Amino acid sequence: MLAPSNEPLDIDLLVLPETNLILIASVIEPLRGANRIVGSEIYRWRIFTPDGAPADTTSRIPVPAHAAFRPEKDRFPLFVLGSYNWRRSATSALKMQLSKTARHRSMIAGIESGSWLLAEASLLDNFSATTHWEDFEEFAAAYPQVRMIRDRFVIDGKRITTGGSLPTLDLMLEIIRRRQGYSLALEVTRLFIYEQGSAQVMPSTAGLRMSDTRVAHAVRLMEDNVEQPIVLARLAKRVGVSARHLQTLFQEGMGVAPHVHYLALRLNAARRKVIETRATFADIAAATGFNSASAFSRSYRAHFSESASDTRKRLRRRTPDANDRPQ
Repeated sequence: MLAPSNEPLDIDLLVLPETNLILIASVIEPLRGANRIVGSEIYRWRIFTPDGAPADTTSRIPVPAHAAFRPEKDRFPLFVLGSYNWRRSATSALKMQLSKTARHRSMIAGIESGSWLLAEASLLDNFSATTHWEDFEEFAAAYPQVRMIRDRFVIDGKRITTGGSLPTLDLMLEIIRRRQGYSLALEVTRLFIYEQGSAQVMPSTAGLRMSDTRVAHAVRLMEDNVEQPIVLARLAKRVGVSARHLQTLFQEGMGVAPHVHYLALRLNAARRKVIETRATFADIAAATGFNSASAFSRSYRAHFSESASDTRKRLRRRTPDANDRPQ
């Protein structure tokens, strides 16, 4: 599931009663966004509940289920989602079902309180894990055989655990980054930008985190200078650090070098122009900081595994109206 691949990935979701709607959305929406951007179904999912009835969310909005959860020999990754009162679902039958299906699943993830159910079924024994920060100490005391780590999400072999809704969003973006690369993960992140006052804020996301104000400043300069990219030395000077220090800050805070992030910004901007406008590729190359159409073409194909012409042919008919931007 975490290796580079453009093959479709199927994921099963076991949703427990009283799960937050936003937790379910934190798993599904990044995948939906990736499908929308790529223009094909690279991610597919099925929703299961313990009894096959619609998932009873805390928002009182039921989520339809594909079927009742049963321990079939599916190898798809299984995500177990829970928010409140998980113990009501922790029946001997369900724990047995989880133990049986774990023999075949390529990956099992405990999403928020789903981690408790996995631990109760002994599926986190001798694995590293995390959970919601409010429950961390209680969890660690209840399951000393689990190596607890204070982090937003933890990936350890065939086990994944998360500490809440936003950490789950971080996890899904990390999965997209590992499978399809930084450019797509960055573009999916754009779907979740929100406004606070007059400034746009990037949500805290794994690999795309901008907790350092100097990194945030550098990224804003990059976004404002897509047509004429700023060289690293000048960018660092405007931020107030050395070029080497800026590289270190990016690597520590975002997991990539500055030039990787800058190129992803420019190529994503180019891709939107390929899909949403009738501009020539030469004009798009110039508008996104490439010194020639051939250089743009090579870089575009290397990042998106298809030519700009192929993208336009495949997705042109999917272009939304100006007032119907994808969300």
